[in-house]
Amino acid sequence: MADVVLLDFWASPFGQRCRIALAEKGVAYEYSEQNLEQKSELLLRSNPVHKKIPVLLHGGRPVCESLVILTYIDEAWPEVAPLLPRDPYARAQARFWADYIDNKIVDCQTRLLTMKGEALEQAKKDMIGALKTLEADLGDKDYFGGEAFGFVDVAFVTLTPWFYTYEKYGDFSVEEHCPRIVAWAARCRERESVAKALTDPEKVYEIVQEEYGAN
Repeated sequence: MADVVLLDFWASPFGQRCRIALAEKGVAYEYSEQNLEQKSELLLRSNPVHKKIPVLLHGGRPVCESLVILTYIDEAWPEVAPLLPRDPYARAQARFWADYIDNKIVDCQTRLLTMKGEALEQAKKDMIGALKTLEADLGDKDYFGGEAFGFVDVAFVTLTPWFYTYEKYGDFSVEEHCPRIVAWAARCRERESVAKALTDPEKVYEIVQEEYGAN
């Protein structure tokens, strides 16, 4: 087994975070595609608590949960492309916004794709509100941390291919409500690490329709 192995699923936005971070750091690793319907013994052994991807194996030792993995990658290979700022307050703020993305945005996404009627309308309002909150934090900056692509950008950019699906299921335009978020997403996609990792938005939509049914 290679020194660094990523147990992942090609369409997972959470696994894509890890791929982007490893690419930014220039870390060579073995990619191990996982069948989520028939989980491998290696995955079950490496993540016995949640039994899900992604899992980073470094020297045979597993690290689980994508934001934890991002922090680990940043600390294990600190010399190149730091993801988290050095300032303790700025680091805390980055972790706060990444947690917001994993809780608020992902919750809104789940409801947007599964609800109907008034519940769907509420999910739509909540999603637009959450995106506006993130846009307010982004402001006029190139990236969430300022001039440098960093932790929050990696955490959020892998959800941007899902915007097309949000729009289809929620009947709204992300760009109309949050033009700076859309411009930021386009700027991020200019990075090779991001462009190689992200799933095509129309493919995401197809996968969602297979999972949840047509909108």
